[in-house]
Amino acid sequence: MTPLLIAVQFLTRLPISLAGLPTPVQIGRSQLWYPLVGLLLGLLLVAVQALLDATPVLLQAALLLALWVGLSGGLHLDGLADSADAWVGGFGDREHTLAIMQDPRSGPIAVVVLVLLLLLKFAALVALLDAGHGLWLLLAPWLARGLLPLLFLTTPYVRAGGLGQALAEHVPRRPLPWVLASHAAAVLLFGWPGVLALLVAAGLFVYLRRMMLNRLGGSTGDTAGALLELVECAVLVALAL
Repeated sequence: MTPLLIAVQFLTRLPISLAGLPTPVQIGRSQLWYPLVGLLLGLLLVAVQALLDATPVLLQAALLLALWVGLSGGLHLDGLADSADAWVGGFGDREHTLAIMQDPRSGPIAVVVLVLLLLLKFAALVALLDAGHGLWLLLAPWLARGLLPLLFLTTPYVRAGGLGQALAEHVPRRPLPWVLASHAAAVLLFGWPGVLALLVAAGLFVYLRRMMLNRLGGSTGDTAGALLELVECAVLVALAL
């Protein structure tokens, strides 16, 4: 049960308390529960959308997006902002890119990327709600959080120390592929929307992972957060088209 609570505490701002300081092994095993936490977030969004069903669509979308950001605490948006600044300001240099990621300040590139991403999410939410496809909202957070452990499983972690290193060093390599495969199969039960969402998420994962390897030789916590946010956005937009 502890790894599940670790996953919920790390990926959300839900009021979860742990009995003690988790071990690195428990932190690593918490990745088995990341897809389930994503599904939980999606179900919360769908439930709130059902409660807001009589509300104007634009207001529904705004409230759902605010809730979505609030539930995650903006953690992954912060990673996207740092990654955007670093990718542009690093000028292709690995060490310069990593150094910029550690700077807590956000530059104009980070602000522009965050505004565009949130605008795209909002517009996609409006389109989905207007078409009566509120249930499809759960696919984006579900798939995006399932890709985080896949990233740590398949990609070197290049920044020493911190939670990211514990996640990378203690990935549960044997059970994790089976867990991810079972969630992917469940996504396919949605029919063509599930197939489309899975293809978009997988394609973007391959592309972004290659970018990380080419620039950094692996991933960091910030690039993992950027991956999650970009996959969520891409899945929403693809489903809304």
